[in-house]
Amino acid sequence: MLGWSCAQYGQLRYVAELPKAINECSGIISLRPNEIWLIEDNGNPDNLYAVDSSGQMLKSFKVKEAKNDDWEALTMDRDSQVYIGDFGNNGNKRKNLRIYKVPNPVIEPGDKIEARKISFRYPDQDAYPPEKNALYYDAEAFFHYEGFLYIINKNRGRPFNGKARVYRVPDQPGDYTAEWVAEFTTCEDYRQCQITDAAISPEGNRLALLGYGNLWVFENFKRRGFKNGPTRMIALGANTQLESVCFISETELYLTDERSHGSGGNLYSFTIPLPLKGKTQPE
Repeated sequence: MLGWSCAQYGQLRYVAELPKAINECSGIISLRPNEIWLIEDNGNPDNLYAVDSSGQMLKSFKVKEAKNDDWEALTMDRDSQVYIGDFGNNGNKRKNLRIYKVPNPVIEPGDKIEARKISFRYPDQDAYPPEKNALYYDAEAFFHYEGFLYIINKNRGRPFNGKARVYRVPDQPGDYTAEWVAEFTTCEDYRQCQITDAAISPEGNRLALLGYGNLWVFENFKRRGFKNGPTRMIALGANTQLESVCFISETELYLTDERSHGSGGNLYSFTIPLPLKGKTQPE
C-alpha cells in the first residue's frame, strides 16, 4: 500500500498494514515503544493481540471468562492493567454492559489471560431502547483517569444534535450505576461528529477524541476537565473508518481504521500540533 502524504496539515502518516487476520480493529493501546495491543468488535474472537509497528503479529491472548458481545475500546491505567470496553450498543437495547479488566499482558505467560468484570448501567436510561431522539447509550470510547473509567457515548439520536455524554465508573470489579459527569457538543454532522474512540496522554494533560475524519482535543485536561467542551477540533483529512486511537507521547498518536471495501486495516500516526495561544476555533 502507498504511504499517506504527511506534507499537508492534518493528514495521517501511514505506518503499516495490520495483520490480515485483523479486519475490525476497535481499540488500541501502547504499553511499550513500537508496539500496540488491540481488540476487534462484535462477531470476532475474544482475543487480545500484540502487533509491532511493522504490522507483524507478536502475540495473541484468549481472554478467559469474557465474551465479545461488542468490544469497542481499550484503555490502560498507570500500572499497565488493561480494560476492554464491552459496551457497544448500536440499538441502545443492551442490559449487560461491562468492562473487562486484565493484568499487564506484556508480562503474562502463555496464551490465556484472566479477566475480571466491571458491570454497569446508565443512570438516566429507563427504556430499552429509548425514543429515537434519545439514543445516547451506545459507546465506543473510554479512558482511565485517577481511579475511574470515563465512558463517552456515541450519539445515535435522530435528529442528530452533536451532543456527547460522559459517564464514569470505578476501575475495580463490581456492579455499578454509572455516574453522569458532563455533556458537550462536537459538531452537528451525523457522519463526521460521532465519537469512535478516546485516549488520554501519558501525563494526563491532553485528552483526544476520535471521529470519522476529526479529532477533538481537550488541552489542560488536569485543570479544565470537560468544562466548556473541546479546546479545538482538528480535521484529519481522512475518509476511512477510523475507530481507534492511543497516545505514544504527549503529542504523538497512533490510529487505526477498519478494513472495508479493499481499503483500511492500517496503523497510522499523527502529531497533534501545539495550540496557538488563545485559539479555540476548529483547525
